[in-house]
Amino acid sequence: MDEPIDYRRYTQLGVELGGRIATVTLCSGARFNAVTWRMHHELGDVFGDLARDARVDVIVLTGAGDAFCAGADLRWLQGQLDDPPAPREARERGRAIVLGLLDCPKPIIARVNGDAIGLGATLALLCDIVVAVDGARFADPHVRIGLAAGDGGALIWPLLIGYARAKEFLLTGNKVAAPEAARMGLINHAVPAAELDATVQRFARQLAAGAPMAIQFTKAATHIPLRQAVESVLEASLALEGQTLRSHDAREGVAAFLEGREPRFRGR
Repeated sequence: MDEPIDYRRYTQLGVELGGRIATVTLCSGARFNAVTWRMHHELGDVFGDLARDARVDVIVLTGAGDAFCAGADLRWLQGQLDDPPAPREARERGRAIVLGLLDCPKPIIARVNGDAIGLGATLALLCDIVVAVDGARFADPHVRIGLAAGDGGALIWPLLIGYARAKEFLLTGNKVAAPEAARMGLINHAVPAAELDATVQRFARQLAAGAPMAIQFTKAATHIPLRQAVESVLEASLALEGQTLRSHDAREGVAAFLEGREPRFRGR
């Protein structure tokens, strides 16, 4: 018998087990649970560990405090502008997170307790059921800091809400409030804060009490088009993001955000 997986090696993800349900909490320590270098690597590993853990049938993904995830920590991103990762390394990191979520056979519920922005939105939207507090907002504002939407946004938004709506949000970086996101099919449910935990737990307990093989095989079947899209859309978008990461506009966009001013993009 395999040894139980020890989740103590995760320092920016909290992992708690109980009743066949694992709760993964984004807790980088950065403002609004922004994704740091360490969290980025941990996100690429944790869903594989949970997939192999015989104690777990259902996963809940949430954020610490009042935020879900603000996307990449911009000071970490600024460091990448100064010392860009090798293109292959950057693509492999991005793929590891997306495939970790998509290839995990166990159902994953996003408990979105606050804003889900950039990579934070991608993490939530790649889950199987998304329940958000009604005050949360979703956005993928890569373009606002001079980057292509390369970490999964260009993959998942069009598949959920169609190309016209998806391009509106991806090309502008505009936010969509959770109730409207639910109405357009971007997420499943937007509920008052007082109902968030009960709603998430109702789904989690129902799935945990269900037939694991049937649920997992159904998830695998419905993910076939998603996996096919990964090999085309995700690979291309990660490569394009890598190109913009080396641009003047990205450097200007990040600097402007950190300095609290409007960016002056030059298209180069």
